[in-house]
This record gives sequence, C-alpha cells and structure tokens, in this order.
Amino acid sequence: MSTDTPDASADDTPSRAELAARIDELEESLAEATEGDDTKKMSIIATKGTLDMAYPPLILASTAAAFGYDVTVFHTFWGLDILHEEKSKNLQLSSVGNPSMPVPNIVGALPGMDRMTTKMMEKKIEDNDTASIEELLETSLDMGVEFQACQMTIDLMDYDEDDFYDGVTTGVGAATALEDMADADIQLLV
Repeated sequence: MSTDTPDASADDTPSRAELAARIDELEESLAEATEGDDTKKMSIIATKGTLDMAYPPLILASTAAAFGYDVTVFHTFWGLDILHEEKSKNLQLSSVGNPSMPVPNIVGALPGMDRMTTKMMEKKIEDNDTASIEELLETSLDMGVEFQACQMTIDLMDYDEDDFYDGVTTGVGAATALEDMADADIQLLV
C-alpha cells in the first residue's frame, strides 16, 4: 500500500498573472453592476394650478433631469390642471393675496383684475421668450421626467384621462407617491 498522494499537476494551477487578470475582470464586472446606484432621485408634489405656480415644479423637474436626476412629479388637486391639455393653456394668475402684485388686495378683488394680471404675466413671459407651460412639459417628458396624475383628483374633478398630455401617467394613488418620496434624495411640495 502506497502512502503517496497524487500531486496536483502544475498545469492545473493558475499563474499569478492569470489570477491578477481574473481579479481585474471581476472588479470590472462589479463596477458595471453597481454603476447605476448613484443616480439621485427627486420627487415633487404639485398642488397648485395657477399660472405662477405651474412654473416652479416644471422648472425644477427639467433642471434636475438635465443634471441626471430621476424625477417624478405627482400632480394633485389644482396642480392637476397643469397636466390637462386644455386647462393648462388657460391658467390664471390671482391678483389677491399675492404680495408680489403691484396692486393692493382691494383693487385686486375688483372684477376682471385676475384676467388683467394674467394678461400682464403672459405678455411678460412672451417678451422674455420664456418657455410656455406646454413647452416645459414636453421638454421634461423628453428628458424622462415622470408626470403622475392623482387618481382620486381625476375622479373628484370628473376629468377624462384622455385629456392629459401624452406621456402623463394616470391612475396614480397617494400610496405610490409616498413610496416614491421615501426613495427620493430630494422631496419638494410646491
């Protein structure tokens, strides 16, 4: 009976260079697998549907998307009008209770003042070549921003889901919005 054990063949043992190459290959695979983990996420809730309050969520969303953020904007109550194709073209500017309005509240409460201040703001937007609500929405959608329409508000306001801009996600509930906010690096209520 022999006490000799079979020796491993020298040909079966990888060389140091082969081991180093394999380690480099595994490190590259690991880097590729974890590459998308640093994408920052922004979640915005838009609750107001006046002309002056339609711009902040759209500007923030498009800017964040340009910086590489994964952006979701949840529109609820009057904020839903921003996503409605017809209503978004007729958003008004309230002249009462707005500290930046150059008219006192008593004058702002007169009939026709909201219409007048809206026309003044629309002219200012046009004169400054500022993007329209529709242009900002389309740009944001092209950049991958997800616009969500609150299902409860759609039902409450009796809106037809076909009346929203193409690309808007309808039927989203508050629970989904909360989950999205919990996962986001930045959460904003506008």
